[in-house]
Amino acid sequence: MDRRKSIKSIILGSVAGGLAVNGCKPGKEKPLVESTVEVNEKHFGRTPLEKELIAELNAKTFFNAHELETIEVLCNLILPATASIGGAVEAEVPQFIEFMSKDIPEYQPTLRGGLMWLDHKSNADFQAEFKTITEIQQKEILDTIAYPDIDVPEKERPLEIQFFSLVRNLTLTGYYTSKIGIEDIGYKGNMPNVWDGVPEEVLAEYNVSYEEEWLAKCVDQSKRSIIAKWDENGNLVT
Repeated sequence: MDRRKSIKSIILGSVAGGLAVNGCKPGKEKPLVESTVEVNEKHFGRTPLEKELIAELNAKTFFNAHELETIEVLCNLILPATASIGGAVEAEVPQFIEFMSKDIPEYQPTLRGGLMWLDHKSNADFQAEFKTITEIQQKEILDTIAYPDIDVPEKERPLEIQFFSLVRNLTLTGYYTSKIGIEDIGYKGNMPNVWDGVPEEVLAEYNVSYEEEWLAKCVDQSKRSIIAKWDENGNLVT
């Protein structure tokens, strides 16, 4: 199994327990809605307060141009595009990491410090900035920080190792919550398929049965992957 398939299997296996990184800021937060505010308003998608916060964060800038270019290189190394589907850069993961750095300021020292470490290490080993050296040289540096000692608590690991773990988690989270990443997983959302029918023992208990014309529509296992369709009168047609 190649690295990309391994990552996908991990994401699919852990989807019930959440994504690679928490999506909420840690610690106690002031409630978004005061108890005195009426809650009978109908909102679709983001609430007005959420939209205001997002606009406020988008108006700010944390990374400079050089840092963002380095992040793009990292994202491409972690999850590159394939012949059939785009990678982390195409899914705008660098912009996602920029947003998260502003939404969760606690990330900022680790992210900026790690980027500085990368350039320092690259200059010491290859006399050039990290984003300009060859991919082989880049991977040689990353190999020194990509495999932390799991017996050492995360907060006690060197900054550069914490940095790469954070960037890797943000890259996977940003990618697999993007349109491209969701297509890569093959997730279709909640779609009604052809129902496989009421169990026989339940039908027998109530002394009922399906009409012959409904059997193929409701019980035919070969049609379970077919998306159900109804006519204008609400009758199942497929």
